[in-house]
Amino acid sequence: MKTSSPEEITDLLVAWSQGDQQALERLAPLVEQELRRLARSYLRREPAGHLLQTTALINEVYVRLLRQSRMQWRNRAQFIGVSAQLMRRILVDFAREEHLAKRGGAMIRVALEEAQVTGEPRSVDLIALDEALEKLAAIDARRSRIVELRFFGGLTIEETAELIGVSPGTVRNEWYLARAWLYRALKGGGGDGA
Repeated sequence: MKTSSPEEITDLLVAWSQGDQQALERLAPLVEQELRRLARSYLRREPAGHLLQTTALINEVYVRLLRQSRMQWRNRAQFIGVSAQLMRRILVDFAREEHLAKRGGAMIRVALEEAQVTGEPRSVDLIALDEALEKLAAIDARRSRIVELRFFGGLTIEETAELIGVSPGTVRNEWYLARAWLYRALKGGGGDGA
């Protein structure tokens, strides 16, 4: 698998945004490894025997990305952020369908180690995590986006800061506050204010 620079990926994303289909054909193999890493990260948190596999998740992301014809891509970090958001949506939709099919059976669970302030890692169901992130977004959209980019997208503090247009120090502080808020919200202790 050829490794490529973020600049090369950015150039191809911009060209794709401008309608160059050949850019998309050259881009796909370059970002596949990154998408595969994201998908594995998500699916590693799923229970054994989960029906959705890495390749199927990546394929669904590609389908949804292709539907984003009006998207103006700026850089690799934005692409990874959007891809992470799509994967989260796909898995939450899948979890809801599974939950409905089982009529209240076991929900798909995902580890939330990053949200832990103290103690050992615990699991939280994906639907509850999604609902908590939606509540956080209503209170503080930027903190919710930081969690999405860092936890789900695997972006660094610096990449997240560049993508949302704030300093790395701001991301670091808000990442800490968002994790603490999510921890309280998922423990049932509120999380009313960000």
